[in-house]
Amino acid sequence: MAIEFNTIDDFDIEGKTILVRVDINAPVDPNSGVILDDTRMKLHSETLKELSKKGAKVVVLAHQSRPGKKDFTTLEQHNKVLSRNLRIDVKYIDSLFSHEAKKAIKSLKNHEILLLENVRFFSEESINKPAYEQSKTILPQKLAPLADIFINDAFAAAHRSQPSLVGFTPIIPSAAGRVMEKELKVIQNAIDKVQKPCVFLLGGMKADDSIDVMENVLKSGTADYVLTTGLVANIILLASGVNIGKPSKNFIKDKDYCYLVKKSKKLLKKWESKIVYPKDVAVENENKERLDVPISDIPDFPIFDIGVESIKEYAKIIRSAKTIFANGPAGVFENPKFAMGTEDILNAIASSKGFSIIGGGHIAAATVSMGFENDVNHVSSGGGACINLLAGNKLAAVEALENSAKIFKNQKK
Repeated sequence: MAIEFNTIDDFDIEGKTILVRVDINAPVDPNSGVILDDTRMKLHSETLKELSKKGAKVVVLAHQSRPGKKDFTTLEQHNKVLSRNLRIDVKYIDSLFSHEAKKAIKSLKNHEILLLENVRFFSEESINKPAYEQSKTILPQKLAPLADIFINDAFAAAHRSQPSLVGFTPIIPSAAGRVMEKELKVIQNAIDKVQKPCVFLLGGMKADDSIDVMENVLKSGTADYVLTTGLVANIILLASGVNIGKPSKNFIKDKDYCYLVKKSKKLLKKWESKIVYPKDVAVENENKERLDVPISDIPDFPIFDIGVESIKEYAKIIRSAKTIFANGPAGVFENPKFAMGTEDILNAIASSKGFSIIGGGHIAAATVSMGFENDVNHVSSGGGACINLLAGNKLAAVEALENSAKIFKNQKK
């Protein structure tokens, strides 16, 4: 992939005030407020350490959850965990552009890092608009005059077009951070230079995104096989004429995914030899037990995993692949009774000689919790952003960085 945006390497940053957007959104215990996982903070540490070591005055923008959720909270705990990971005493102020926040930014010395409050406390952050319109919102207008450069390192949120992600790019020189840069290079290069046979494993609950990916990679000829699991598999099974049982049918209906069944019928008609769906599934019976059944005889119990025979078939296809993209778990892996599909498929990916990319979100969490993270080539930090790239969609934050590079092409500092 040709780099069409600036990176940290394009700027002399010593003594400069740099706004850095990261994604350190983390699972938080609703009772104690304690952060349960600091994976994303460790990822962004590389960018923040480099900027600090090079003498920048670093101002960090980040979010935690969204309004209405139990873990929508301040970044006070994040500041403590970030300080521990960086081994730097990160400053923190519980506001974004108050008089105190501005004063704290102006008083920063070279090498110091300041974390501002949760950007989603500000209502405009929840609105998606083009970068130019976002540049006129309050957050960029208040903070841009205090900064020399904006760096976006939040790949996991790169598919969103919100003020803190795209609003600074039209008004100050901007660049990608190290996480953003690496994610885009690895994923795009794998797509552009794909080695055959190439297998896509699509599962989880985001069926609309996954079926868009399926259509894109089959139409482009990128995929030799698309293996389906999770809700995606249930939709494909239903589209192929399989009776998946009332609970699973109703779940698809309640999610307003009936249109995806119609779309899947068209995909199956065109690419049936390349779309692989389970030959058996695991349901939860009335005793809360796992029951593996063939797809010809699915009872009226919810489907929670792919079956044992399907796992064997999928593993065989995966081990023969030279490129593997996996997005979404095979089932309800949080329940040990239904973790088999996800664990065995991840084991097949880890033991394969092919180049493998795990596409963020729940499948990434499963990869880490099951101990396979060191056996795959790349675990993406962003499920939504990764799957949008695989679907052939432009990421709003990346487009904003590309446009900024054009606007400020003669103003690199």
